[in-house]
Amino acid sequence: MPASAPVPASAPARPRRAATPLISPSLASQVNRARVLQSLYDIGPLSRSDLARLTGTTRAAIGTIVQPMIDSGILAEGDPRSSGASGGKPARPLWFSPSGPSIAAVHLLPGHVKAAMVSAAGEILATAEDRFRPDGTDPDAVVETVLACLERVLPSRGTPPMGVGIAVGGMVDTDTGTVVKVNLAPVLDGLPLGPLLSRRLDLPVYLDHHPRVQALGDRWFGQARGVQSFASLYLADVLGVGLVLDGAVQRGQAGAGGEIGHTVVELDGRECECGRRGCWETIATDRWLRDEAVRLGLPAAPSMTAGSLARLAARDHPGAADLLDRFARNISVGIVNLQQILAPGLFILHGNAIAGGDAFRRRIEEHVGSRIPQRAPGPPQIVFAEANDHVTALGAAGLVLSHTLRLIA
Repeated sequence: MPASAPVPASAPARPRRAATPLISPSLASQVNRARVLQSLYDIGPLSRSDLARLTGTTRAAIGTIVQPMIDSGILAEGDPRSSGASGGKPARPLWFSPSGPSIAAVHLLPGHVKAAMVSAAGEILATAEDRFRPDGTDPDAVVETVLACLERVLPSRGTPPMGVGIAVGGMVDTDTGTVVKVNLAPVLDGLPLGPLLSRRLDLPVYLDHHPRVQALGDRWFGQARGVQSFASLYLADVLGVGLVLDGAVQRGQAGAGGEIGHTVVELDGRECECGRRGCWETIATDRWLRDEAVRLGLPAAPSMTAGSLARLAARDHPGAADLLDRFARNISVGIVNLQQILAPGLFILHGNAIAGGDAFRRRIEEHVGSRIPQRAPGPPQIVFAEANDHVTALGAAGLVLSHTLRLIA
C-alpha cells in the first residue's frame, strides 16, 4: 500500500503499549534519600517538615526515607522544638546519631598511609599514620601497614564500622577494588587491596582515586556544600582532579576517568612519570617547581614549594616573583581547558599549592580569566582549601556512605 493511502476503516486498532516510567521506584528512592542526606549535610539538623519542604516531597514520603536510617542507628531524633505561634505538634530535628556506626577511612599515598575513624556527621574520631617503601618489592608488607594503621583507629568494642573507604593516590579499578598503577609507588601496581582488606577485616571496602574522594569530601563536608558542579584539584608532587557535575562525581568506566593531570598541554614537552610527554602534570607540580628553582639558583631549591617561593617573592628575591607567576600560569592551563569543556565554574585547590597564599591564588585566577571568553555567569572562581581540613578522610567516609545507603554520588 502506498504511504499516502488511507488506512481502511476496518483495520484493527493497534494495542496501546503500557507507559514506561521514566525513573524506576528503586532509583527514585535512591535519589530522594540522597537529597534528604545532602540537605542534612548542607544545612544541619532538620525536621521532617523541613526536609519535605526542601526536597519538594510529602512528610509521609520523608518518613519512609528516614525511618530505616533511624532504625539502623545512622540518624537520630533530637529534642522537640517549639512550633512557635502557629501551634501544633513540636517538631523533632533529625541529625546523625553520635552513637551510630562510624566509618573507617584510609588515604594511601606513595610511601605514606593515613587512617582515620569518622562519624556519619563528619567528625574525625581517631587518626593514625605510617610509612612504607614505595619502591619496595613486597606488596604484602604494604597491606600489613594499612591493616596496622586501621587497627589503631578501629573501635575495640561496640558497633563495627559501616565499612572502609580508601583514597588511592593513583589509578584504580573501582569495580574490582584493585590499585591499577601508582607512578611514584610501583609496589602498589596491580594490588587487589579492596578484596584483601575486606577478607582480613570482614568489612566492605571501597577504593577510589584520591582526587575523586577529595571531591566527595568537598561536596558533603567542605567548601562545595550546596554546590552542584565544581572541580577539586590536588597539587603537590602529582596533580589530580575530581569532577562533580550536577551533584555526581564523574568516574568513567571502572573508575578510568579523571586522569586530567595526564592530558597533554605541550606536544613536545617534558617526559612525565607515566612515560608520555607534555602532560599537564609535568609543568604544574612541585617537581617542575623544584627543577626550575634549581636552574635559577634560588635558595633551598631542592625543597622548593609554592609557600617558600611566595615568601622569597615577598622579599623581592631576584627571579622568585617571575617563577611564581609562571607556576600560576602553568596551573591555569588545565583549569582553562576544564572550564572550556565542562564549565564547572568553581575550582577548589588542595595540596601544597595552598601555601602560596592569596596572592598566588589571585595570580592563578587572573591567568584563567585572561584565557577564557567572557560570558555569563562570569569567570570561574578559584578558591584554596583550608589547611589540615581532613577532606580526603571525610570523602572516604562519604564513599562508604554512598555505597551503604545506595546514594548517587
